[in-house]
Order: sequence, then structure tokens, then C-alpha cells
Amino acid sequence: MTLKLRSAGRSDRGLIRSGNQDALHAGTWLVAVADGMGGMAAGDLASAIAIGAMAPLDVATPEDALVAALQNGILVATDRIRQAVAQDPQREGMGTTLTALLFARTGSCLALAHVGDSRAYLFREGVLKQITRDDTFVQLLVDQGLITPDQAGSHPRRAVVTQALQGDEVKPTYATMLPRAGDRWLLCSDGLSNVVRADTLAEVLAETVDRDACAARLIDLALRAGAPDNVTVVVADVVDED
Repeated sequence: MTLKLRSAGRSDRGLIRSGNQDALHAGTWLVAVADGMGGMAAGDLASAIAIGAMAPLDVATPEDALVAALQNGILVATDRIRQAVAQDPQREGMGTTLTALLFARTGSCLALAHVGDSRAYLFREGVLKQITRDDTFVQLLVDQGLITPDQAGSHPRRAVVTQALQGDEVKPTYATMLPRAGDRWLLCSDGLSNVVRADTLAEVLAETVDRDACAARLIDLALRAGAPDNVTVVVADVVDED
């Protein structure tokens, strides 16, 4: 059995924002979502820099080199964002989230890198599980037992991230997992996860087999919910091509 990754991605500026500061990569070996922040059009630059730094990783990579490849990509992104801020002081404070998944050339392993509040979900055997943990102020409150996860969803400071790629030192989360045929991954910016319930995400992932149609349907649900933020979705399936 040879497992492969097949992906599709879509992005929409939403109904409120004047531009789209999200960026994505939906490739053969790599999928990634970045959600930029910062004024003066710097957010879209930061997310584009992050995806541009990660895109060269979309190659057949040995499983023992996956995490190192992701770490290097983040170092490159961090350095390029630092340089961009140095070139124009008005970009100070710009940054981006990054959630990226890299599939091994053997199909036997995958690695995940995460910083910020974009998310990676795994839909496996009918069950949706959030794999990443949000780097946000409200997640810290949840961890401390001060608010519930439901309260976090409507908290006035839910958009405050505790770390992002901003050109300085950052501590991303890395993980490795064993893929299974039939796994479906959803990577998304908070423009989706903040307005569409997890049980609805699971329903769409289960019912919409075509990846591009699934991504389009998820974005449509965010738009119907008011889409106050940019919405970016990548749907990636683990398939057995033997």
C-alpha cells in the first residue's frame, strides 16, 4: 500500500475586510495556511512570505527529515519577515500564523508545524479532532479553567494571539503522526473556525467527497455566517493509490 496526499485549497476575503491577508499552499507533499496580521497591507505580505518560504518543501522528503525541513522553512520565513520590517519601519508589528503539514515520500509519516490560531483538524473514521492548539489569550484562559471552550468562542479578546511569525524568536509546535488511508485533513484560518461549528465542519467533510467542492462549501458556510474575517481552507486526503 502506497499512501499519497491529495489536496485542494480556496480562500475568500469575506464580507467585511477590504482585502485578503490569508495565504495558502495546497500541494502534493505540503499543505499550509497562513493568516497575516498588521496594517499598511503588511499582513498580506507576512503571510505571503511565510507561504513562499514553505513552498520549496513541497518535494519528496525522507520521513526522518520532515521536522527539520519544517523548522528550516520557519527559520527562513522568520528571517525574511525580519528583513521586510527592517526595509520599512511602518511594517513593524506585522506577522502571520502558520499551520503546515508535510507528507513523507514513503507515505508512512507526516509532520505538522504550527504557530498562531490557524488550525489543523483530522477527520478519521467519522470523527473530527482538532490537532493543533491555538496560541491565543483565550486558550490560556481555557487552560487555566477560567473560561469554558464555549465561552472562548465569543470572548471579546478571542482574536489576540500569543505568538506568531513576526521576525523574532518563536516557539512553534511540531508533531509527527502516522497517516491512514481515508484520513482527511482540514487546515483553515480562524475565519472559518470562528464562525462554523466543529460538528458542521465534520458533516461537510463527511458528505462532500470532492476536495475542491468541500473547500468551496466550507467557505460558503462561513460567508452565510457573516464572514467577518478572511476565510481560507485546505482539504487534504490521504489516499491509497496502489
